[in-house]
Amino acid sequence: MTLPLLLLDVDGPLNPYAAPKTRRPEGYDTHRLLPTWWADRQARYSGARAKPLRVWLNPAYGPELLGLPYELVWATGWMGEANTHIGPNLGLPELPYIQWTDLFGEDPDGLHWKTRDVVAWADGRPFVWVDDELGPQDTAWIAAHHPAPALTFHVNPRIGLLAADFVALREWAVAA
Repeated sequence: MTLPLLLLDVDGPLNPYAAPKTRRPEGYDTHRLLPTWWADRQARYSGARAKPLRVWLNPAYGPELLGLPYELVWATGWMGEANTHIGPNLGLPELPYIQWTDLFGEDPDGLHWKTRDVVAWADGRPFVWVDDELGPQDTAWIAAHHPAPALTFHVNPRIGLLAADFVALREWAVAA
């Protein structure tokens, strides 16, 4: 039996970047990371050498994710760099990742820039997409264009994933 896909965004679900800057969420560790995409973006906009990006990660989430009945996939702007910077800090093995066709681009129909690539990558398999930037138009478009069960799972970027979210993800996989 093929497992459903769990498509994971980093910033928001795993890194609650919008939490108050002076209050690290309980259970999270602070990491200063300098992925290539961040350094390139900083150089392009400021012309200065990039400072490391502050990322909060909860080390308990790696075992929680690995314990879910899914095939884990990075669905993040970090792409393959999630395997270098995020996965090791969570105890995750190297995961496949979605290579975006238009990183941070604008969709002509107002969809999230990841939506079409997510559906193409899933290639008809059941999936849950965990992200903090999903809207109702993405959910509707996926329902109309993806033949298998799919769930858009919105996470508040001020909070990140919660224990109840892992329960809900497990329940959806069992029901799918």
